[in-house]
Amino acid sequence: MAASAVSIAEGVAAGEVRPTTALAEHVARHGETHPALNALVQPRHAEALAEAGRLEQRLQAGEDVGPLAGVPVSVKECFAVSGLVTSLGIPTRRRAIDVADAPLVSSLRAAGAIIVGKGNVPQAMYLHETDNPVWGRTNHPRDATRGPGGSSGGDAALVAAGVVPLAVGTDLAGSIRQPAHACGISGFLPRSAVVGDGGAFDTVPHLTVVRPRAGFLAREVNDLARAFEVVVAGSSFAPRLPAADAMSACHSRGGLRVAWWDDAGPIEPSPAVRRAVQEAVNRLAAAGAETVRLDGRLAEEAAWLHLAVLSADGGADIRRLFAGTRPIPPVARLLRLGGLPQWLRPLVASLSQARGGGIEAVALRATGPRHGAALAALDARRIEFETRFAAAAAPYDALVCPVSALPALPHGAAARLVLAAAPCLLANLLDLPAGTVPITRVRPNEEVGRAVSRDPVVLAAAAADRNSRGLPVGVQVVGAPGAGTAADPLRPERIVLDVMRLLEQNSSNGTSISTTGVG
Repeated sequence: MAASAVSIAEGVAAGEVRPTTALAEHVARHGETHPALNALVQPRHAEALAEAGRLEQRLQAGEDVGPLAGVPVSVKECFAVSGLVTSLGIPTRRRAIDVADAPLVSSLRAAGAIIVGKGNVPQAMYLHETDNPVWGRTNHPRDATRGPGGSSGGDAALVAAGVVPLAVGTDLAGSIRQPAHACGISGFLPRSAVVGDGGAFDTVPHLTVVRPRAGFLAREVNDLARAFEVVVAGSSFAPRLPAADAMSACHSRGGLRVAWWDDAGPIEPSPAVRRAVQEAVNRLAAAGAETVRLDGRLAEEAAWLHLAVLSADGGADIRRLFAGTRPIPPVARLLRLGGLPQWLRPLVASLSQARGGGIEAVALRATGPRHGAALAALDARRIEFETRFAAAAAPYDALVCPVSALPALPHGAAARLVLAAAPCLLANLLDLPAGTVPITRVRPNEEVGRAVSRDPVVLAAAAADRNSRGLPVGVQVVGAPGAGTAADPLRPERIVLDVMRLLEQNSSNGTSISTTGVG
């Protein structure tokens, strides 16, 4: 098992681990896995070696080198790293050289982290499949016929394969949690007021109602917490997270209360997905938490609202990125569907439904360009839903539910299976902290069982289930609305991390795939 970020940093601080040694182990693992993985597409190993050497000099001089000293970290391609490129997988941006580090990258460097390079992304970060014509396709660490998800897929694959212990991503529609689930690792997404987007490239500058957020990927929850401490240090929030546990954090409310559901929205969840949620709930109950089932249709309603908000500009912001070039076919397909005017959508939806495409028909009617009064009405629906959901979730400290309806997707399936990640969208719509923790793997008897259907989405989901045995399955932990207090403004994030720790500590052996399948 590759070393964790916390163990590396503590070893460096104690003089037991040299930063250059930790980096050399990363470089070796990258060399072993890169031909099969293709995830760290912009390595900066020469510069990283020089930085590790300077860190050793500072240690010898007795300086404080920071809470992430010597930890190799990859960052999603959308974050600027001086001297590298932010291409977003678009050929005309291939020479868009970063002139300075993004603020989040600077924070990590100041904490002693060694930035080893950039992880691959889907083109324009517009799919849950990491593939583009600039850097090529990234494969799943366990199964080369599948992808690691997206849009933080390159970095999730690097963490899962043991190339780095910690990575930085962004999330607007599940882009940290979905690849973490697909790859069998943990991911964490703080609220926007706490971390924001970390200075990542903004692909949707005119989107104001919801925003992309920065977060982290790691094999261990304590590594996520350590990275979170680093980025909130010196902010208006608490400088460090107390070393609490979920039960004591909720003691004033009479113990930890967790609501849960195992529905996954428009796509019926795979059997392993439902089982993972039930196993997670059982672990929490065994730890003394009160668990109550909620109606998962609330989360599905949130997903449709979030997709409506994201599509309200008809894809105009994303199209601007492609000036002078064409998007790859799956991105082009989604942009075509997203740009269909409202007057045409009912007709196209009816044609789709007549051919068996019931799920896509619902999607066409729920999304699309909106302006003026229609846009105002959509925002009013969002506000009304937020109030209604807050009331339903008020008795609880956290929520547990699926991350995705499916395990890791086969290559080429992401455009058809956009709605697989519908369970993620509640947290995005309401700006709630959320995390993903691995729970189990798909069993052989869980690869089949979907009802017979002509619906192309259902057929694609059935194809994703086939031959999925052994693939990891995670669950999502979402912070309940209104959990913060004036005395503890970071309480929502703390609760999510602590519930994730409870699930991780009670995990059966063999859940992680951190170093299996490649190399």
